[in-house]
Amino acid sequence: MVDFTLQLFHAADQEAGIPALEDVPRFSAVLNALKAQDIDGDGTAGFANTLLLSSGDAYIPGPFFRASDAVYGGAGRGDILIQNALGFQAIAFGNHEFDLGTAHLRDLIAGDDTFAGTAFPYLSGNLDFSTDSNLAALVVPDGQAPLPNSIAASTVIEVNGERIGVVGATTPILRLLSFSGDVTVLPQIFGSNPTPAQLDALAAEIQADVDALLAANPDVNKVVLLAHMQDLDIEQELAQRLSNVDIIVAGGSHRRLFDANDRPHTGYIDDIEGIYPIIQTDRDGNPVAVVNTDSNYKYVGRLVIGFDANGVLLPETYDPTISGAYATDDLGVTAVRGAGLADPAIVAIIDALRTEIEATERNVFGASNVYLNGLRRTVRIEETNLGNLTADANLAVAREADPTVVISLKNGGGIRDGIGRVFVPAGGTGDPEFLPNEETPGLKPAGGISQLDIANTLRFNNELSLITVTAAELLAIVEHGISGLQPDGSGTPGAFPQIGGFAFSFDVTRPVGDRVQSLALEAPDGTDLDVIVRDGEIVGDPSRTFRMVTLRFLADGGDGYPFPTGEAANRVDLVDETAVPTGAATFAADFSEQDALAEYLAANFGATSPYAVAETGRDQDSRIQNLAFRADGVIDSVNRIGVGSGARATLLDLRDITGTVAASFTVNREAAYTNFAGFYRIADLDGGIDIDGDGVADLAPGQAGYTQAAINSRAEAVNLTTPNNRASVFQSEVAGGRFYAPFLITQGTVESYDASRVYFSFTAANADGVEHIRYRNGALEFEDLFGGGDNDFNDFVINVAVTI
Repeated sequence: MVDFTLQLFHAADQEAGIPALEDVPRFSAVLNALKAQDIDGDGTAGFANTLLLSSGDAYIPGPFFRASDAVYGGAGRGDILIQNALGFQAIAFGNHEFDLGTAHLRDLIAGDDTFAGTAFPYLSGNLDFSTDSNLAALVVPDGQAPLPNSIAASTVIEVNGERIGVVGATTPILRLLSFSGDVTVLPQIFGSNPTPAQLDALAAEIQADVDALLAANPDVNKVVLLAHMQDLDIEQELAQRLSNVDIIVAGGSHRRLFDANDRPHTGYIDDIEGIYPIIQTDRDGNPVAVVNTDSNYKYVGRLVIGFDANGVLLPETYDPTISGAYATDDLGVTAVRGAGLADPAIVAIIDALRTEIEATERNVFGASNVYLNGLRRTVRIEETNLGNLTADANLAVAREADPTVVISLKNGGGIRDGIGRVFVPAGGTGDPEFLPNEETPGLKPAGGISQLDIANTLRFNNELSLITVTAAELLAIVEHGISGLQPDGSGTPGAFPQIGGFAFSFDVTRPVGDRVQSLALEAPDGTDLDVIVRDGEIVGDPSRTFRMVTLRFLADGGDGYPFPTGEAANRVDLVDETAVPTGAATFAADFSEQDALAEYLAANFGATSPYAVAETGRDQDSRIQNLAFRADGVIDSVNRIGVGSGARATLLDLRDITGTVAASFTVNREAAYTNFAGFYRIADLDGGIDIDGDGVADLAPGQAGYTQAAINSRAEAVNLTTPNNRASVFQSEVAGGRFYAPFLITQGTVESYDASRVYFSFTAANADGVEHIRYRNGALEFEDLFGGGDNDFNDFVINVAVTI
């Protein structure tokens, strides 16, 4: 029986970027319209049993965040003012709250004489702030009523006479993701792919806060956990390990949970990623509702759910016509009758920030006639054209400082948005179109890439660092970058690399740490300069070194990257904070990633020569090759046949190969004769055959016994024949370490043949002394008539393909 019904409005990862200039006012309008609905049918607008909470990442560095510096006297203040105006009653700490360090975070929470700071408490129980001098003074006792400008593990919010406990928790890998100063993060041992034991340890930390809250407030029997775990699977695991937690508001994963009545936002490429809400069973056998919405103010989450007299959640009371994810596009505003309901304070904040932001739209540095893909759903799992462009830009500017730099690597999680526009037909149906920027009259030409575009996509503006790595270290770095990918395709790990100057392939079904199959340094035209990994093994000296450029964040161990330290690494951080910016772009420090992209665009991709490399799918990606979608093409195929001229062009060269290789032979025949072709081992380019196995030719073409010796030394797995006017394909394993030459037996087999009708590439070995085999148009061509016949060389044709 329902004893109490709670209406919980929730959000996660607000992280305002440029689209927030439109989505924040619409979020306010949708929220206010939903708040005004008479969902209990008592004839009075609104529903008194209402909470508004967020699971963190209320802001993120970028042009929206930094616009507040000019407008409100400090970066991020506008974001906090928006949270206050929306009415959030508590927010959990996410990782992005720490992106500019704990001193800046303190200023945003505490405020000053000109800025009110947070009107709500920030929550996290598994972070110990007492060890950080910037934040320690903001900590207040847990389990009390919400206090502004404060930090706690938990709070108790009175909702129409009912007291609801709210607990916060933050991802234990915070130090790998942000700059958390001297804050102690618990549990201290926790991986990006946590083990059951690590999940148990995290659950124990959270359970202690829940238990303490309930012990101090015995009248509380409903608890909401704000869990910013970066991975919705972790929040679901926690639900099963905890007691007395009724609702978990997840955060950090940007996962879209929809019920049957929900519609995706038309301004984005959104699809369902799970059912809203997810109902789990806790440690005591009671139901737990796990909810999540996508980021950037795109959805208002609404959970209306009943509880019994003991505070046990009742899943059967969920109504998809009331609850779910409400899109904040124009259609969403109209659907809830929210026109004109945006809070005037919100509108004023947005208008002030918009004026400041749009000033940077006039600063145009380059052009593109294709969409530059920085979408989270792709840039964290595969190569993208924007990933390539910014990695190449970093490489180019790094070479100005050190010409020995040959490779570039950055994390996909540092790319926060695409450049261009995604057009989704009205109503959200049909395939989206990915288009370059349209003209902004008076500000930016069509296809133009502005300071605003650059700052919006590279919001962190990471500094560049140079570092020397060995071949073995480079392999370990790349292995780490792909370690977060799951074989089932789930997850969008921020560590996933975007690269320049090299290419690699990987098999995601193999164990973590053993996925890279091929890796090669590449010239700008894509040809291999140095093969580092072949068939999953390092080639050559594993201690040979390469100079590379990466992000300072990664070189410091961000996202868990294992970059080397010490003297041999010869690390150089390129940004000089005291230097005056130079070059075509002066809005960001020299050797920062925003500056690198702006300078690279200005030098290479102006209005008359726009960037034109369109995005490709994983089946066509060349720098980062996922073998679940394409064959391995990282290592250049060496011409194993057709090198040189005359007889030498017909030879199959496998001298540099150890072991065996897979060879494919496609055979065509246009002749009356039934022919047999094969390949025999030769000791030199002149066709000599090694009889005694000492590696030296003992028998030359034309000498007695040559035909029999050739057939005796043939590759026994290669037996090529086909019916007339038919093509046949043969797959064979051929031993490496030697040359092979072709032969043709006319009207015979290796067991029974006329020696005068066995033909070789070397005319001296042919009984008639004329040419019968040649290489032309990528194939071996045979003439099977004694004396040359009609010399059409189409009687027998073989195409050879070798897979190394």
